Amino acid sequence: MSKVLIVAEHLDGKLNPATAKCVSAAAALQPAAIDIVVLAADPAAVAAEAARLDGVCKVIAVANPANAHPIAQVLAPQVAKLATGYSHVFGPSTTFGKDLMPCVAALLGVAQVSDVMAVEGTHSFRRPIYAGNAIVTVEAPADRTVVATVRVASWPAAASGGNAAVESASVDAALPTHTRFVELQQGKSDRPDLQSAPRVVSGGRGVGSKENFDIIYRLADKLGAAVGASRAAVDAGYVPNELQVGQTGKIIAPELYIAIGISGAIQHLTGIKDAGTIVAINKDADAPIFEIADIGLVGDLFQIVPELEQALEQALG
Repeated sequence: MSKVLIVAEHLDGKLNPATAKCVSAAAALQPAAIDIVVLAADPAAVAAEAARLDGVCKVIAVANPANAHPIAQVLAPQVAKLATGYSHVFGPSTTFGKDLMPCVAALLGVAQVSDVMAVEGTHSFRRPIYAGNAIVTVEAPADRTVVATVRVASWPAAASGGNAAVESASVDAALPTHTRFVELQQGKSDRPDLQSAPRVVSGGRGVGSKENFDIIYRLADKLGAAVGASRAAVDAGYVPNELQVGQTGKIIAPELYIAIGISGAIQHLTGIKDAGTIVAINKDADAPIFEIADIGLVGDLFQIVPELEQALEQALG
């Protein structure tokens, strides 16, 4: 029987929602056990949160001052040591997971399975290639540990009603000294998190300028939505790169996605293909975005968006 170890992603003492999605992916294997490892300087709060996820058997809390920051070269040797006895080691296909899991795979001497979007068998998985234009089934060697990243946009989050045991552990692994933490730079916002928000409003090159991007922020605030952007908008300096949606940005799956002034390059469409309802606003009726949009509005965004704002104000009283 399979036994899965999931590496928890966390920041500032809070578990990232991507970890709950990894639990859902692991559950699809119908394993004998799903365990989560939390590596931190003080893992208590995160471990307690992870223990509440449905389907989790055990949470392994590894306290070490070296784990204060998520440095892949420091965490990977510990994960590789802990992988003994597990058939699968999963991590989220986020910036954290994409940094860490290849290091774990290298230490275990296996090839990583990336962006798992469906489980066909214990060693058979479906994943996207060619910017999501094709889906392939890959087979991992049955006699080796499977190291994989989970495409979080393709999985629901595991419910929070469990009561798993939390066990403290120490790991005897040689940690490198050539890599050190300098600083973490991240945008601060009171808006919902882009990767987990149920509603997202994104702007593209068609918005025209950094100043004009206020129209995107206003609509998002009225909807209680997160704000995203196309790579073209990021490259033009309209918004910071942490808002980028697409193949080289964030892969998201909101219930509602509103694309404003976004033409729909394949790299962008890759990031939103799992969205529930897609609304596109663009003056070009032939823009590729309309091929996948559920609702398309052709016209000047600077006329249509204010009308939408008015309609929302009237609907919300």
